[in-house]
Parts: sequence; C-alpha cells; structure tokens
Amino acid sequence: MKRVKIPTLLFILLAFLVGCAGVPVRETVKVDLNFPIGRIEGNQFTGNRFPFKISVPPHWKMTTEFPDFLEEMGYGRPGENEKEPTELYLFNPKTHSSLQVDFTPADQYVTFSQVKIEAMTGLGAGCLVDDLEEAYGKDIKVEIGPTGPLSLKGVQFAAKKYATYTVEGVKREQGWIYAFNEPYQIFILYMIVGNEGNTDRQDIKKILDSFEVTSMK
Repeated sequence: MKRVKIPTLLFILLAFLVGCAGVPVRETVKVDLNFPIGRIEGNQFTGNRFPFKISVPPHWKMTTEFPDFLEEMGYGRPGENEKEPTELYLFNPKTHSSLQVDFTPADQYVTFSQVKIEAMTGLGAGCLVDDLEEAYGKDIKVEIGPTGPLSLKGVQFAAKKYATYTVEGVKREQGWIYAFNEPYQIFILYMIVGNEGNTDRQDIKKILDSFEVTSMK
C-alpha cells in the first residue's frame, strides 16, 4: 500500500511562494543536530534543541524515536540523513492516536501573518485528499473540516485544519497545525483513531493546551 504523505513540505514551499520579502527579515538560524533534542521527565517534555515544552496524560507515551506503528498509519519513516526530523512523538499505545511536533527555522526572507498562516494551512487539504485516494482508492470518502485560527501559548500565529475518513471500518481524524513564532515554523500533526467511545480527542486538546514555546536561552 502506498504511504500517505503529510503536507509539511507543501507548507514550506507555500511559505516561499506567498510570503517572501525583498530583503532579509531575520538572521539565518543554524540548527546543531548533534545537540540533544530535549528531555522527558515523567509526563513532560522540555526541549533543548528548540525552545518548547509539552505534557501528556498518564496513559500516553512520548519518544524522540519514530514509533513503528506510525508507518502502518501512513506516516513515512524519516531518512537517516533527514535534516529536520520530528522532534517529538506523542501517542496513546492502546488506540494509536498520535501527535507529532516539528520545528523548522524560517528562511531569512519569508514573512508571516495570521492570514498567510491560515491560507497555507487550508491548502494542505488538497494534497492529503490526493494521497488518500491514491492509497485507498477513489471511493474513499473524505470530509474536510474548516480552517481556523488556533491559540498556542507563546506562539505568534497558528492555524488548524483536519480531515475525517474511514479505513477498514475504523474512523480517523487526521489534522495538521501550522504555526510560526520567530524564528521558527512549527508543524504539529495529529491523528485520532477510533470511534467516539475513547477520550483521545479530549486528550489531544489537553496536550495542545500544555504546549508552550518558551524564551530562548
């Protein structure tokens, strides 16, 4: 089965197309991939490579290594030489609902606003639908949710969009959050697996409420 792509690269490309300035608006940010990603202490993660923190409910897990089950959910395994790997994976081991957090330095010429962030977030839906149809066939029914602003602690601009569909009788909600806080683009990808009986939706809301971009040291 073809793996479903997540439209992160589309967002990065659109940032160049929609928001480029004629002169540099920030200094180039260099990321040392040899620097520790961060530390997990109990249910909380504190970033070292990038300035953020986040926590999960007791029955969820966090890891900086790609969980094997995500491949079966359609996420591609990062390559060994990938320059900006996902910083953190959070998941419910029983239901396989999950959330991923990735920071990417913004190009020195790219400008951002809430309007641009929402526009770029909305355009990711078409890419996802195309990939779902290629993976599961043209008959798959995909319902696209609205694009809307999102409040994240310590973040200048953020927007969210999602799609729902059913695979082998199991409902999925696949969503993406695109955000910017100087000088980083932030990508948060999530998937809720299963029907209305579990608490994963509420759990993910709590996780997002705990997310905070902190001051750079």
